[in-house]
Amino acid sequence: MDVTLKNDAQYTDLRDLLGRIDNMGELVHVDGADWNLEVGGLLDVLYHAEPKNPPALLFDNLKGYPKGFRISAGATNSPSRFALIMGLDKPNHPLDPVAGFVKRMRSEFKPLPSNLVKDGPIFENIQRDDDVDILKFPVPKLHELDGGRYIGTNDIIIMRDPDTGWVNAATYRVQAHDRNTTGLWISPGKHGGEILEKYVARGQPCPVVICCGIDPILFLCGGMKIPHGVNEIEYAAGHKGVPFDVVESELHKLPIPANTEVALEGEIYVDQKRPEGPFGEFTGYYASAMREEATVKVRRVYHRNDPILTTACPMRPPSDYMGAASMMHSALIWDEMQKAGMAGITGVWVPWATRMMCFVSIKQMYAGHAKQAAMLAASVQAGAFCARYTVVVDEDIDITDADAVLWAMATRSEPAYDIDTVRNTWSTPLDPLLFEAPYQNTRALIDACRPWQHRKDFPPVAEASPELRDHIRKKFAHILNRG
Repeated sequence: MDVTLKNDAQYTDLRDLLGRIDNMGELVHVDGADWNLEVGGLLDVLYHAEPKNPPALLFDNLKGYPKGFRISAGATNSPSRFALIMGLDKPNHPLDPVAGFVKRMRSEFKPLPSNLVKDGPIFENIQRDDDVDILKFPVPKLHELDGGRYIGTNDIIIMRDPDTGWVNAATYRVQAHDRNTTGLWISPGKHGGEILEKYVARGQPCPVVICCGIDPILFLCGGMKIPHGVNEIEYAAGHKGVPFDVVESELHKLPIPANTEVALEGEIYVDQKRPEGPFGEFTGYYASAMREEATVKVRRVYHRNDPILTTACPMRPPSDYMGAASMMHSALIWDEMQKAGMAGITGVWVPWATRMMCFVSIKQMYAGHAKQAAMLAASVQAGAFCARYTVVVDEDIDITDADAVLWAMATRSEPAYDIDTVRNTWSTPLDPLLFEAPYQNTRALIDACRPWQHRKDFPPVAEASPELRDHIRKKFAHILNRG
């Protein structure tokens, strides 16, 4: 395997990271899979068999492709790998890296400007114009009902605002239509759509670079709702602790991280539509049918020797990126709630990375605190998109344990008084309950905390004390650790 394990404190690129994951014993090598359904099928079976701590996968010798043309999946998807990628302490609990992320955001964090360099590994191979063929890569068809092969799932789409020069590098899905044409689907309300509309208003195609073999921290940051005007490459560098080296693309001088594995450059044409989708999405459904969408005319293909495509396989949870996405969404909501002045938050957790549920734990400080927390979590930018249920619980509930949250809902919330709804909120065509525009849904705000007026005389929980638990763990370790 052509991955190099470095000794530096922070990893350098995808290959170095995969080497470190391999050294941790969390990388599975898969030899001889078929790009047609077997990549996605194996991810489906494996991630449902090992939902708590699933491995990363590296596919090689894919059917019909030369050795060295590889696919990686799941690099971010465990608390330990998430912490490694984000430069956080090794976690003992899934909330540890979330809390570490929030602490960083409240103290030393700032985006780091990129270093512009003249050359990099991404320029080891360049195909131009008539030589372009994106199907030289083992682009997978992930799900049986997908409308085609998707080269862009774990990706960043680099665009520049023609008015301000702001570079946006967000994650959108990219279907491979033929050797030099892709589809591009951007959900309404996303920053890339705003930039695209400015070019449409000018009657111009929109320059774009599609990076589909990337450092996983770019995927994590590219999929988040970070503030308007922030460059996701620089934002990711702030968390990595070192700036990215970037090169300028040949045609449009867009910045490409120099260690990117595969990048496609061209223009988006909204007047040259082709059928796009369907595609199994993060909600776990084929929630949008095949539609006519804008296309990208690919005029340059850049790639490293022995390139690695980075792939995400959305599906019925758990999926191959849900753990890291849960932690990122949770941290961003928690951070925004704190910045809005909310005190007493002890944790935020977005289960399954569907964005459609959010659990918040608080140490109640005043009457109405729980309801305020619910309204705020459902309203901040990171939590506003596509959410449906927000549940607030006391600090004794482990919000990463869905059974514990359900128990709190069943025993501490009274439906007639503790559930409120908000109508006409921001959602997406990918919401399986929304069949037509405008894509708006309803939010349920559930207070599952002990009633404020009875918080001191509420029945005590029937469970062993922390002291007794420690005693039991020590005395009966031979029984508890028998597996």
